[in-house]
Amino acid sequence: MDARLLVDHIPSLRRYARALTGNTWAADDLVQDTLERACSKWRLWVVGSDLRAWLFTVMHNIFASQVRRSPPPQSVVPLDDATHELHGGIDPGRDQGTGLDLQRCLLQLPEEQRAVLLLVTLEDMSYAEVAKVLGIPAGTVMSRLSRARVRLQELLDGAAAPHRPGLRRLK
Repeated sequence: MDARLLVDHIPSLRRYARALTGNTWAADDLVQDTLERACSKWRLWVVGSDLRAWLFTVMHNIFASQVRRSPPPQSVVPLDDATHELHGGIDPGRDQGTGLDLQRCLLQLPEEQRAVLLLVTLEDMSYAEVAKVLGIPAGTVMSRLSRARVRLQELLDGAAAPHRPGLRRLK
């Protein structure tokens, strides 16, 4: 594998890792771990297949393993310049707290919903690409995306009680 092929995907990997982890340092570590794994396992990539999807799959698997092994984070660290990268600069008319609220709400979503939401909205992947990256059916992608959007809106509106899987809020 030519390393230049990997270099082209680093900005997307960094953006996704920052949104996924909510922490610049953890995101950079995740990207490095992903690139190291990709380089050591390059023989598993099928030449001619979607390298981007393969890299995101590697990153997702590493992140999922890290989440299973570590306790939940105690605080939210701002995405700092990731907001700047996503929007081409900070809008002076925009409330700076809004970005932090969005980040806090994103980090409250279950990991499987957050991953789908970020891949579709942040990385502009199709449902089929997301399904391939996460190793789930496209229907599951659509279901998780729908639930993530609803839950995110509830969190942003401040109307949501703490989420407990298996329990539904009465309206």
